[in-house]
Amino acid sequence: MKGHDVVEKNIGLMTVLVIVAISFGGLVQIVPQFFLKETTTPVEGLMPLPALILEGRDIYIREGCHVCHTQMVRPLRAEVERYGHYSVAGESVYEHPFLWGSKRTGPDLARVGGRYSDDWHKVHLFNPRIVVPESNMPAFPWLYDNKLDGKHTAAKMRALRRVGVPYTDDDIDGARAAVEGVTEMDALVAYLQQLGILLKEKR
Repeated sequence: MKGHDVVEKNIGLMTVLVIVAISFGGLVQIVPQFFLKETTTPVEGLMPLPALILEGRDIYIREGCHVCHTQMVRPLRAEVERYGHYSVAGESVYEHPFLWGSKRTGPDLARVGGRYSDDWHKVHLFNPRIVVPESNMPAFPWLYDNKLDGKHTAAKMRALRRVGVPYTDDDIDGARAAVEGVTEMDALVAYLQQLGILLKEKR
């Protein structure tokens, strides 16, 4: 009891011990994940995002889509029935940063790839209320006008390669030509159309 009283009465010591306890608990939960095969091995068929889809992903982040839409189907019956196969770590091996999210103002998009046509997505992004009258999602009409120049695409790929994404020299060399002149709308739709397609059949 005496030792306990000393800790309670010494705010500095108590703060240090709380930090140590939280750090230890966090390490016990987090560190093993770096060594588990299921969290470090890509799912079958997973490839690094091509240049156009990589740019689409950056537009998705820039426009704040990840703030309202998660990309993480939890392993619960209601979620699997609505969205499809629950998310697995191997899908996110090449994600930097990951876009799992935590808040669903809009539906989860982890399995949205192929669910709607390109034209549907373009109309929805131009004005969501055309296809979903009750939607409170903002419109993104400028995506039709903005065009990619590919100026930084290769640099993005090189940076991702440094953290383990297996881009080849050919991927990087052809990056600018693959995106130059393409509208941001087309890039974003290309990104959406590949989300979650690898595990759709395992629903």
